[in-house]
Amino acid sequence: MARKLAIALGAIFFLALVIMLLLRSVEKAPPPAGAAVDPSVLARFHSPSLGDANARVHIVEFMDPACETCREFHPFVKQMMEANPGRIRLSIRYAPFHKGSEDIVRLLEAAKKQGRFWQTLEALFAAQPRWVINHMARLELAWPAVQGLGLDLDRLKQDMKAPEHTQVIRQDIADGVTLNVTKTPEFFVNGRPLPRFGHEELETLVREALREAYR
Repeated sequence: MARKLAIALGAIFFLALVIMLLLRSVEKAPPPAGAAVDPSVLARFHSPSLGDANARVHIVEFMDPACETCREFHPFVKQMMEANPGRIRLSIRYAPFHKGSEDIVRLLEAAKKQGRFWQTLEALFAAQPRWVINHMARLELAWPAVQGLGLDLDRLKQDMKAPEHTQVIRQDIADGVTLNVTKTPEFFVNGRPLPRFGHEELETLVREALREAYR
């Protein structure tokens, strides 16, 4: 009798353990493809933003300034914005996967303090082959790219040391982990990730968002 009771209790315990593990796996499962994600981790108050603040379509891009594909996608995103004036807003998040990229992010953040974020980003993209060597960002080679932009370079170098830039980078990396960002660029359109990576996929998602937002 005691043996049967022990076996029964053991079976109940095993069943409870299986149920607990199943529940945990469900909780940790990634969201289904195309499902909207938590908007609170998509864009923060510090995120550089381009376009009308009241635009109903919001593209959030996790990018690495040393990423060649990010450089290639940037004009494509701008073309979509220009084709839909006032309807699309772009926010930038950092995912500095390349070695040395954090230094370039600090440069961008310091340029933002002088109101020159977007000009600096585009100048860095244009000169990217000259300061990214063997997939490593070289800050000392990036300085010529930002000259002639109207930046106070002495102030820029000083502002790069500000501790808040480290907090921005850490927050963006943490949000990227939460959103399962493993490569750059990674796009979210009105909270929805790309089902597959590509120009056509991004354009389709933006077109669907525009149709839903501006019926």
